[in-house]
Amino acid sequence: MKNILVVEDNQDIAKLVTMHLQDMGANVTNTYDGLNGYKMASSNKYDLVVLDIMLPGLDGIEICKRLRSEANYIPILMLTAKSAELDRVLGLEIGADDYLTKPFSIRELVARVKAILRRIDNISNTDQLNNEQDTSIHVGELSIDSTTRNVTLTNKALDLTAKEFDLLWHFATHPGQVFTRNQLLDSVWGYGHEGYEHTVNSHINRLRAKIETDPSKPTYVLTVWGVGYKFVDTRH
Repeated sequence: MKNILVVEDNQDIAKLVTMHLQDMGANVTNTYDGLNGYKMASSNKYDLVVLDIMLPGLDGIEICKRLRSEANYIPILMLTAKSAELDRVLGLEIGADDYLTKPFSIRELVARVKAILRRIDNISNTDQLNNEQDTSIHVGELSIDSTTRNVTLTNKALDLTAKEFDLLWHFATHPGQVFTRNQLLDSVWGYGHEGYEHTVNSHINRLRAKIETDPSKPTYVLTVWGVGYKFVDTRH
């Protein structure tokens, strides 16, 4: 049974979300205050936090930042009444796994929650199958450690967001394999909705800016024109 924390100050929305997550078979805990929500999320083991942005005490953006600065990774689905593209991208940039704008359909909420949980389960299963050597990948001057989620370039630590790391790790564990944007959305974000392809593009651009010596001439994450992207083939 999955343990989910819902941090939402609108009690009607919180009750509705809770009811449908419980129908999925999840064990759901509620809190309506941001500061209390952060304390609960950081001191208990949850499989997912459904986090509203506008909260009393401590807003969702700050909660997400604090949780992402801690060692334990907790999946986060952010809820907001704001619909501007900047707000949506901000939520993803600070490390949220996904983002829903109010009003949202319960069907979409459940689909997004299932997608996040499925992706996390797949990552966990893959980690269990990997041997110790597979948890660390070294390509040229780039080093990636899946256990600590640390990335270094020429022995210098890089500051990657949670999603940037997930994207890089997915590429690095499939060297030479070409992925379309929709395939990356499905594998890394957990869904493949049309219209979200620009999310992949923007994340790859930001990732290249951090791991490539010259982002205009990438050597790690390569563009396959007319198809998608691939990681440099390290098998030769």
